[in-house]
Amino acid sequence: MKKLGSTSRAWLKGFHILFTAAWVGAAVCMIILQFTYRPATGSETHTWLVALQRIDDWVIIPSASGSLLSALLISWLTPWGFFKWHWVTVKWVVTVAIALFGGFCLGPWLNGMEDIAAATPQSVLQDPTFLSYRQMMTLSVGPMLLLLLSMVFISVIKPWKKAAVRGEAEPSRKPLLK
Repeated sequence: MKKLGSTSRAWLKGFHILFTAAWVGAAVCMIILQFTYRPATGSETHTWLVALQRIDDWVIIPSASGSLLSALLISWLTPWGFFKWHWVTVKWVVTVAIALFGGFCLGPWLNGMEDIAAATPQSVLQDPTFLSYRQMMTLSVGPMLLLLLSMVFISVIKPWKKAAVRGEAEPSRKPLLK
């Protein structure tokens, strides 16, 4: 497979960074809204949930998808590969786990909360299913953000050695300071 040239790689990396920044920024916004705003009525609750849902639908999902797609292309079309470096493999595992958890848990919880608030605004704050979804989201979003941020730092620091390839000697690492 032919690899990308340096200009194409730079563009792809730029888009990957842009998508990742949007993903992290939107996640921070959702957490701030979730932990700082306490709706007092069912109507306020519904409006608050619609705002969270819009951030999820219009920023989180597209930016996470763009980040995943650009990462796939970077791994496939550049020398980084998928499994040559341990830090790249760790990022893949964490990214897929976050995307799956968001798609199968956080998204349905948020949508379920919004559905309940739309259907029964006067009693939404006492609905056991609503309160359960809200508690699960509250407990999940912090660790999810920490995982996202850790992947950013892993990308910058590149902490682990190159994976051993059969027939290839372990590469020597250059010291950071002389």
